[in-house]
Amino acid sequence: MQNHEIAHLLEETAMLLEMQGANSFRVRAYRNAARTVEDSVESIEELALGNPADLLNLPGIGKDIATKITQLVTDGSFELLNELRAEFPPGLLQIMNLPGVGPKKAAILHRELQVQGPADLKAAAEAGRVSALKGFGKKTEQSILASIEQLSQFGQRVLISEARFAAEQILAALQSLPSVTHAAIAGSCRRRKETCGDLDILVTSSTPDDAMNLLASLPLVSEELSRGPTKQRVRLRDHLELDLRVVPEESFGAALQYFTGSKEHNIVIRRRATERDLKLNEYGLFRGEERIAGRTEEEIYSALGLPWISPELRENRGEIELAEKNALPRLITLKDIRGDLHMHTTATDGTATIREMIEAARERGLKYIAITDHSKRVSMANGLDANRLRKHWDEIRTIREEYSDIDVLLGIECDILENAEMDLPDDVLAEADWVIAVLHYGLKQPRDQIMLRLLNAIRNPNVSAIGHPSGRLIGRRVGADIDYAELLKAAADHGVMMEINAHPNRLDLDDLYAAAARDLGIPIVINTDAHSQVGLDVMEYGVDQARRAGLTKNDVANTKPIAEFRKLLRNHH
Repeated sequence: MQNHEIAHLLEETAMLLEMQGANSFRVRAYRNAARTVEDSVESIEELALGNPADLLNLPGIGKDIATKITQLVTDGSFELLNELRAEFPPGLLQIMNLPGVGPKKAAILHRELQVQGPADLKAAAEAGRVSALKGFGKKTEQSILASIEQLSQFGQRVLISEARFAAEQILAALQSLPSVTHAAIAGSCRRRKETCGDLDILVTSSTPDDAMNLLASLPLVSEELSRGPTKQRVRLRDHLELDLRVVPEESFGAALQYFTGSKEHNIVIRRRATERDLKLNEYGLFRGEERIAGRTEEEIYSALGLPWISPELRENRGEIELAEKNALPRLITLKDIRGDLHMHTTATDGTATIREMIEAARERGLKYIAITDHSKRVSMANGLDANRLRKHWDEIRTIREEYSDIDVLLGIECDILENAEMDLPDDVLAEADWVIAVLHYGLKQPRDQIMLRLLNAIRNPNVSAIGHPSGRLIGRRVGADIDYAELLKAAADHGVMMEINAHPNRLDLDDLYAAAARDLGIPIVINTDAHSQVGLDVMEYGVDQARRAGLTKNDVANTKPIAEFRKLLRNHH
């Protein structure tokens, strides 16, 4: 069980306790423990299985919670969590996560209006029964309805990070079976889409029941939904469903190509087969009754006169035409990344010090970073005013002198205020090596005002990049209403970089706009926005988004050595 999964279950416990009306110290204890686990650089599972007493050395973890963590690791749950889950309908957890609701209001809705989940809440809000409750009101009711609409569009999809975590654990378990000769993840998870609606895994095995029995027994799996001779469907603990297909060796490549998708890509590939008097399906590529390819994907594409196409590109957005011309891009990889230009420390809302973030970056092989704590507008994150920021930079200057193998830039994540001014004066921003300008507040302003804010930032000579441009949180918050053609043209004209924020909740720019930025010659910078040492590990999700955009190493500024990177900055710091 990975750290983030343990943290998720501890946070769920905190939320359910809060809904139950438990004392605030107890709630806070679970919440603090969740954060400690999430931010730990050590494997909590290994500590719990090795010497559970070691858990007591972690901040905020006492004997009681250490025991619960050990139970979580060994049994997948613990008694208190099971009791809390039995007390409240599972749909209330979804309600709690809606903006403006939270555990206390969810408890009131459940108690007063017998709300069990989003559907009940929607009906109650539409009938005006929510606004009649004390502490709610019309504005809250409208906000709840908008959030439920967003939730229904997102549906049962999960973030790519959660999907990959589940799929890769299951894949590793299946690969450990002697009877399984090949195994692979397929579907939208393999294509690295931002979200996945379900999971697909393919295996070849002489004894299909071995693989199916193992899958049904895994702690991640909550129930087996169906089983046939070669196909099994299970539901995972997070309600995601997974299909396991056992296919013949000679069909593995064909099945992998078919079940990876996308549907749009596959329609064109099948048409290409038909034009050559061939038939393509999940069993192989056939000329009449004869299978002429199927063992590997490369065989399939080659028989159709194409080089193999990376799964991230398989969306029928021009990749087949590029393949025909042998002009597919050499996609960026994680090991191409040399720098990370967006991260936080304990100066604002990070959990690690300047030195700890530098050390963590060095451990990951990075050659340069920018430390970009929040500006003062983000008061809930203890944002920095001019005086505190200058002191913070002085501290960075002193500490970076200790390191010869990594460059540390003086940075700031500066808010673009609702009135379109920058959150800090120009004379302060001019002292920075790197300024990343962002929208955090007023995301629902009309397009004209949003564009005024973004364009003012781009025209400010001190701004290096626009960070997470839309401000969206996938599945939870719609981004600002942006005219991307105007935004990207301005960025290109003024030499401002555009960020792909690698956090799986953001992935902003998305793949389409990242490709549009690249087409205008705008350097892309992929950053983690890390708030802890382990936060640096989300870089791979940003790289995946860049790959979906068809970006090469050359399109991404932070793949370059520091001297070349500096030349791309508008002010050549």
